[in-house]
Amino acid sequence: MLDEIQIIKPDEIEKRSMEIIAAELGDRSWPEDEWAVVRRCIHTSADFDYADHLVFSTDAVKKAREAIRAGAVIVTDTNMAAAGINKKSLARWGGSVRCFMADEDVAEEAAAKGVTRASVCMERGAKLDGPVIFAVGNAPTALIRLYEMIQAGELKPALIIGVPVGFVNVVESKELILKTGVPYIVARGRKGGSNIAAAICNAILYGC
Repeated sequence: MLDEIQIIKPDEIEKRSMEIIAAELGDRSWPEDEWAVVRRCIHTSADFDYADHLVFSTDAVKKAREAIRAGAVIVTDTNMAAAGINKKSLARWGGSVRCFMADEDVAEEAAAKGVTRASVCMERGAKLDGPVIFAVGNAPTALIRLYEMIQAGELKPALIIGVPVGFVNVVESKELILKTGVPYIVARGRKGGSNIAAAICNAILYGC
C-alpha cells in the first residue's frame, strides 16, 4: 500500500492541490479575485459544491481588500474561525481579529435579553471603530442580527462573510444578507462552517 503513495515535498502539496482543483473544474472560470476564494474553500473542504454555492456581491473581494489595507477588524462568531485566520498577514496592515463569544459579559447579556451569544457578539462588533468585516461560519442568528442592524441604519460593514453550516434558519439567514446592499460573500444552502469562514478571510488576505 505504501509503495502506491507518491511522496511530495511539503511546499509542493498545496500547489499540487490547487492544480488538481483547477483541473477538476475544467473550463469553468471566475474573476481572478473570486477564483482565489472559490479554490481556497474547495482546498479547505475537498467539497466542489462551493464552486456552485458561493455568491459574491459586485467587487466584494476588491472592497474587502481595500478595507484590510485600511486596518480592518475581522469579527468572527467562533473562536475556531478566529484561530484559523492568518493574523500575521492581517497585522501587516494594522488589522486584528476579534471574537467575543467567550466573554463572560456577553453570556450574561445574551441570557438577560433572551438571545444568542452570537447576536450579542455582532452588536459588539458593530461598535468597533474603522472598517469591520464580519465572518460568520456557525450561527445564523448572527446573520439575522446583522441584517436587523443594517436595516435600522445602525451598521455598514465593509463585508459580510455568511457561511454558517446547519439546518435551522441557515438557508434563510444567508438569503437575508443577499438583500442588504452591503458587500457580501455567501455560501448559499446548508453548507459552510468556521473553517470555510477562515478560508475566505485568508483567500482575501493573501491577495492584499
